[in-house]
Amino acid sequence: MVEVIVKESQLIAAAEQGMDEFIGVVTDAVKTAIGGDLNATTMPLLNSDQITLLAYDILRSEVMDGGFVQLIHNGWGPFFFNNPFDKAVREWGLQELCSIIRRAHKLYDRHGKELIKDCSDEEFMALFERYPDFDDIDDRFVEAEEDFTDTVAHYVDDHLDHFCTIMKE
Repeated sequence: MVEVIVKESQLIAAAEQGMDEFIGVVTDAVKTAIGGDLNATTMPLLNSDQITLLAYDILRSEVMDGGFVQLIHNGWGPFFFNNPFDKAVREWGLQELCSIIRRAHKLYDRHGKELIKDCSDEEFMALFERYPDFDDIDDRFVEAEEDFTDTVAHYVDDHLDHFCTIMKE
């Protein structure tokens, strides 16, 4: 395991600014500890909570930007749907997110091969029209994102020692 260190003053300042900043400080520290990239080489350096936090950060970024179509097209389908991410977020208290991931998984199984093909920007944009089944789960995620992020922030705060070591200054 790699040691993830966060300065206490950074954590306090981020928490005062809000849940996004708080999660960002912890997420950035985990990313820094592994050289910035979550991949097959760096995953074994992390515990399951750290991996789940980075996965949530990736999921949130991808889905808020371009929905599950973008997430899958950008190659994240196997990571989210062939691993127990849905179970991990359920254990964090995110039952609705677990349900969304499971619905997305079914659509990934049905359409994933088409969604991961290389294509032009124009062809990529056309994927949203070709696969409207994703619209409902994208909308559900976007509508609940703030609640999801709040729950993640509380989980991280309640289990901070699972994510990092706090360095007192």
